[in-house]
Amino acid sequence: MRFSFGDFVLDDGTRQLLRDGRELHVSPKELALLELLLRARPRAVSRTRLRAAIWPDTHVGETSLHVLVSQLRATLGDDASEPRFVRTLAGFGYAFAASADAGGAEPAAARRCRLESDALDLVLADGENVLGRDERLATRVEGPGVSRRHARIVIRDGRATLEDLGSKNGTFLDGKRLAAPRTLEDGALIRLGRRVSLVFRSDASDPTETETGDG
Repeated sequence: MRFSFGDFVLDDGTRQLLRDGRELHVSPKELALLELLLRARPRAVSRTRLRAAIWPDTHVGETSLHVLVSQLRATLGDDASEPRFVRTLAGFGYAFAASADAGGAEPAAARRCRLESDALDLVLADGENVLGRDERLATRVEGPGVSRRHARIVIRDGRATLEDLGSKNGTFLDGKRLAAPRTLEDGALIRLGRRVSLVFRSDASDPTETETGDG
């Protein structure tokens, strides 16, 4: 996928940020932040979700994200007081403020896979999605019998697989406890432990997650 905005182009396939056709030298975390905001536009993304996605399995404070946003703004020539690209939402997070054109085919699994239940609607990203009650996880799932890092769904090349991460109460797919990774199909019923059930969907069209707080 290539995102064009202003004088810039972000190519997530080559992991390059170009300005007027010339590559800019930016850190992988700056690229990750910019891509997250572009994919979510015009929705805002909470600081909690950004930290979990950019620093997985690592606890970082508010300062780290603030510094990274400042670095990205400097790269884009943006101004926090009059933002063209990165807008701050006080008490919540950040949003991409400009219009952007997206070209090229995005892998369907990266933008269409999600988990649904009566209480949850989780969009799954391309790559690894860890499910559990650890508050640092982007795909956090709470409930009786759910381990901190209970299971994971890996989405790659249009294929999704489910794997238990050594949880105490087990991960079940369509009623059968997992002993090895299994491929997921649309409508598959996933159970974490004995009481938390989720339905895997691969036909949703919304590529972003709407958040209501910065818990």
